Amino acid sequence: MRHETRTTGGTTLAILHTEAPADAWDEEGWAQVRRRTRVLLDSYGVVLLRGAHIPDVTAFHAAVSGFGSDLIESYRGGNTPRKTLSDGVFTSTEYPARYDITLHNELSYARAWPDRLYFCCLDAPDTGGATPVCDGEALLGALSPDVRERFATGVVYRQYLHGGAGLGKSWQDTFETDDKAAVEEFLTGSGADFAWAADGGLRVAQHRPGIRKNPRTGRDTWFNQADQWHPSNLPDDEAELLLALTDSHDDLPHWVTYADGTPLSDGDLAEVRAAQREHTVAEPWQRGDLMIVDNLSVLHGRQAFTGTRKVVVSMT
Repeated sequence: MRHETRTTGGTTLAILHTEAPADAWDEEGWAQVRRRTRVLLDSYGVVLLRGAHIPDVTAFHAAVSGFGSDLIESYRGGNTPRKTLSDGVFTSTEYPARYDITLHNELSYARAWPDRLYFCCLDAPDTGGATPVCDGEALLGALSPDVRERFATGVVYRQYLHGGAGLGKSWQDTFETDDKAAVEEFLTGSGADFAWAADGGLRVAQHRPGIRKNPRTGRDTWFNQADQWHPSNLPDDEAELLLALTDSHDDLPHWVTYADGTPLSDGDLAEVRAAQREHTVAEPWQRGDLMIVDNLSVLHGRQAFTGTRKVVVSMT
């Protein structure tokens, strides 16, 4: 095995070439790969296994399970649309191919989040479709002190989840139940504020830190998806339509404010997005690749693409 790196700004993606033919994998071979992967993850926070020859969901489940942590089997409370393919294996976020999915830390708006993300390419796109990554510490370090201070106090993620018909996800799909008592128990345990609307919808507000201490390095890291939840993140035509269909920001499927409830400023959003661009690495997918992301260390997203693209994900 050998590895190489791709670096942009303060982000380095390690690519581990397994150099094994598709029919040569055995448990000892995978054990060697896992040992090397753990070392590289500790150094860089993100590793792409090239030549892993993972052909399908079953093989992916087996490969990920071998890393030793239990797979998260439910995306309950998650904001993005995805399907469950098998125990602990999901489709990556289902979003039109012509649009990028911006960089974010998975479930950073929730009380609990996955430690690691495992992405596998079962079908590579014709063009685009990479899963770009960005080091959270590098992003944070590129921001001005004033911007860092505003995000250090945290952000409030706000949702309006309809009751069966409307914009975005319903509360039934989001929490994987139609039992209001179960939803209330989940949200209370998450430390969220919530209220049922007269039309059967649900309003949720969750105050979360924008910056956390990274146990891998002992340093502060950017850990949020505030810019992704802001309406300006949408393509212009969709943003205009969405705002035209709602009476106020409170009726948007999701939006975000600073901790004190004031809207995010255009200047802060521009600075965050510029820092992301400065430190983003994007390696094109090849069929059978497996990428492992330390979620607290590294943001991820998705490039727009053409052709077919099938990338599945597990979380631990």
